[in-house]
Amino acid sequence: MIPNDPLQNILYIDLSRNRFRVEPRPDLFEKHLGGTGVAIELLHETCPAGVDPYAPEAPIILATGPLVGLLPLASKAVAMFKSPHTGNLGESHAGGRTAVAIREAGYGAIVIQGASSLPLYLVISDGSVRFRDATTLWGMRHANTAARVIREHESGAGVRTIMRIGRAGENLVSYACVKTETYRTFGRLGLGAVFGSKKLKAIVVAGKHSLPVTDRRAYRRVYDQIYQAAIASPLMKKYHDLGTSSNVLPLNAIGGLPVRNLQAACLEDATRISGEGLAEGYLGRRLACAHCPVGCIHIAALREPYANEPYFYKTTMISYDYEPLYALGTMLGIADPADFLRLLDVVESWGLDAMSTGVVLAWATEALERGLISTQETSGLPLSWGDAATYILAVRNIVEQPNDFYRALARGVEYASSVYGGQEFALAFGGNEMPGYHTGPAAHLGWLLGLRHSHLDNAGYSIDQKPTDPPPTPEALVDALMKEEQWRQILSSLVICFFARGIYTPEIVQAALEVAGLPRDAAALEQIGESIYRRKYAFKVREGFSIEHLRIPQRIYETPSSLGMLDEEFMRRALVHAKKRLEG
Repeated sequence: MIPNDPLQNILYIDLSRNRFRVEPRPDLFEKHLGGTGVAIELLHETCPAGVDPYAPEAPIILATGPLVGLLPLASKAVAMFKSPHTGNLGESHAGGRTAVAIREAGYGAIVIQGASSLPLYLVISDGSVRFRDATTLWGMRHANTAARVIREHESGAGVRTIMRIGRAGENLVSYACVKTETYRTFGRLGLGAVFGSKKLKAIVVAGKHSLPVTDRRAYRRVYDQIYQAAIASPLMKKYHDLGTSSNVLPLNAIGGLPVRNLQAACLEDATRISGEGLAEGYLGRRLACAHCPVGCIHIAALREPYANEPYFYKTTMISYDYEPLYALGTMLGIADPADFLRLLDVVESWGLDAMSTGVVLAWATEALERGLISTQETSGLPLSWGDAATYILAVRNIVEQPNDFYRALARGVEYASSVYGGQEFALAFGGNEMPGYHTGPAAHLGWLLGLRHSHLDNAGYSIDQKPTDPPPTPEALVDALMKEEQWRQILSSLVICFFARGIYTPEIVQAALEVAGLPRDAAALEQIGESIYRRKYAFKVREGFSIEHLRIPQRIYETPSSLGMLDEEFMRRALVHAKKRLEG
């Protein structure tokens, strides 16, 4: 590493004792680069085997990478923890300013342990950690309200990040998320609930450390090469113009868009809730993460009249992209964009993961249709497809948990279906609710075998949409998914936005690492990627994960995908091969 590079510094915070210390760990970054690679090693070091995810001993790890703050599109922060949602590996990424703020505050990673007896928030700046009383912030309905109060009382405007939870995290909903900045999120797998278990309402990080490079001229060349590739890329233009919401119409056209709990894969009126439809009727502005020239964050302006005041309007700014459009739109049979935006705003305000919330509500709707539950369980709410107003009331109940049914929903669809039945249409993979692609076998295998059971683990859905003749065997498909996932460990260790994976080729990565002081050749990168992959898998196995116990929802075999009906034997063969690859 470059001497005195602040990347090597690990900040350890003990919430039980209100203490902190800084430990230089250049060994971690030399061997594992940063981000995901460093985070999984710190998780192995600090997380006791078999610990309850809500126990004080269960750590929260936030990590950045060597390219953060130096190069375009290196803008993600990695959070790693034991997931209360699945019981094993929890990993979430967020854009915005978080990674840059941590890096410029003088740290490569932060490890938070212990638990406070009273609500608090942390202020990390100027080489110090301050423990602030958050009693008055605890219980605020909207996650952004707490952030606004903190902004008014803390310094660092323009260079800080504010991570915070909403009521869902405080009430330990197992898929609660952590909001950062105004429109970015550490979603999936329940980081917000782990914050809540520690009485940690928020974290503020700010700093102005300069970041070293090995050669300024070489650095400028690499920077310009990446920047020019980004602004000239047709794919990046698509992300700027419409964002990931541009996926709605193509997926709908090929029959790969999950609709009404995957009872169908094509929505009759998808144009209204498409990226094109939202851009024409609701797009208010675009934003970019720090050090990103693309600007893929799309913000809708929802303009609504106040009750009994026809000439006075309230305008709500709501960030949207494909995954919420699927989960809180098509999955629930909602095609009206205003209804979708209202529901999304409520989900975000409570601090819930949008994808898990949508899949949970879809399962509950079908369970009510089938008579597995009644309105007695739903507290009188007649859940039905397309009824956003009723879903908004149900979301509040998931957070407040007034009865056993909503307490079950607050633990996810895997748990709720194990109690009330309907597992055949409970769309979870490895305990995590499904993403929005019914494109074929590669998508579903990608979530089953992915280390986070997420569409970001690998692009199985992309493989499905580029069919080959002959089609790949189960074994070849698993090999391809694993190969890509191992390379993604490199990208998430640097930490690169996955939208830029086509720009950050192995050659560009090598050049970037050279100027960052961590030179690696292609063979070394391949070895590091595989090592990180296996370390993450080892943590999952240590915490009870087993390929043999993976449940495949029967629903995916009943609804035609974009490649036709899925073959159950094909999927089983693939899992057998994956087990041999990973454990043989």
